[in-house]
Amino acid sequence: MSPLSLVALALVGLCASFGILYFVARRMDNYGIVDIAWSYAFGLLALLYALLAPGWPVRRALIAALALTWSARLGTYLAIRVLGHHPEEDGRYKQLRKDWAANFTAKMAGFFQMQAGSVVFLGAAFLIACLNPAPALHPFEIAGAILWVVAISGEATADAQLAAFKRSPANKGQVCAVGLWRFSRHPNYFFEWLIWVAYFLFALGSPWGWVAIVGPASILYLLLRVTGIPMTEEQSLRSRGDAYRRYQQTTSAFVPWFPKR
Repeated sequence: MSPLSLVALALVGLCASFGILYFVARRMDNYGIVDIAWSYAFGLLALLYALLAPGWPVRRALIAALALTWSARLGTYLAIRVLGHHPEEDGRYKQLRKDWAANFTAKMAGFFQMQAGSVVFLGAAFLIACLNPAPALHPFEIAGAILWVVAISGEATADAQLAAFKRSPANKGQVCAVGLWRFSRHPNYFFEWLIWVAYFLFALGSPWGWVAIVGPASILYLLLRVTGIPMTEEQSLRSRGDAYRRYQQTTSAFVPWFPKR
């Protein structure tokens, strides 16, 4: 299939799937499930490209394996977190209910469609790699795969440390400042961004690979300015107050670094 046909097929399929998911979320009265679907969708997108694109099979298999592994890990982690608290909804979506109260139904339906479109947009690295017919791995692809291993290990470690902290009744209402969380207020977000940098590096081994910069650039903007750190910290300040303000004063927001005294 041609690149445009692949993108069109992916977009139509994802928009339809997220449209159905929107009605499921309405039925559940929990819109946080879109985060789960968004995470799993990247693995399915990479698999689609790997199966139908004309590039070198080894490269297609490798990028699909990386994307599927990351997608399955993140999606399953979110599924356990979101569904484990159901019917309680994530604080970010509670806030959106308030912010969009005047036209909530239409805006949330549009939000789900935007999520579908963002998967195709951000997944440019997968398509670019799967189109490359060169029968050997480029050094950029090897570097990208190595960085991916480091990044997913860091993200999984941060998630596990936070989950372990929350499991202890003694930590209820407290701020997690152990392990990687001692050096960054959002180490999970930092390593998530590094995964997108890894995909970009991998894509640089293919013609037009520079286009994949849209992935890490967009994710960085979202994490730093929109739905990542700003909304998460607003929720943390509401729930933990002065304890979280002190944490903000001593700990790096994003890039892990030594805490201030």
